[in-house]
Amino acid sequence: MTVIPPKLADVLADFDLISDRHERADYLIDIADRFKDVKVPPDIASQPYDEARRVPACESEAFVWANEQADGTLKFYFDVLNPQGLSAMAMSVILDETCSGAPLEAVAAVQPDIVFNLFGKEISMGKGQGLMGIVGMVQHEAKKRL
Repeated sequence: MTVIPPKLADVLADFDLISDRHERADYLIDIADRFKDVKVPPDIASQPYDEARRVPACESEAFVWANEQADGTLKFYFDVLNPQGLSAMAMSVILDETCSGAPLEAVAAVQPDIVFNLFGKEISMGKGQGLMGIVGMVQHEAKKRL
């Protein structure tokens, strides 16, 4: 059985310890504040973006890119066009920090339902679908290179 990237497992374990909704929201906002570090650079893509990079069902208009690295891993980049799309930004940061540079098999094993571990079970259906779409695109990029 293939396991998810260890850094992602650590993040999920940290979130499992948070039971207060407000504490979870504050933590996710802090993570979203690092979005500029994972935003797609102009040498990778510029607007208007290729529609093939658009995350389906994401209300925040998120986009995902994956660049192959010399060691066979991927470096992920993201953009979120809605400036209020903090959840999509936080999800992007988490995925970059835990999946970029991880073995492809581990990234391919990441399931979209991790969204509920991170954002809570009470997340709205629309937001949940968009966030799962971001995870699904990262997973897809790894799977197509295996």
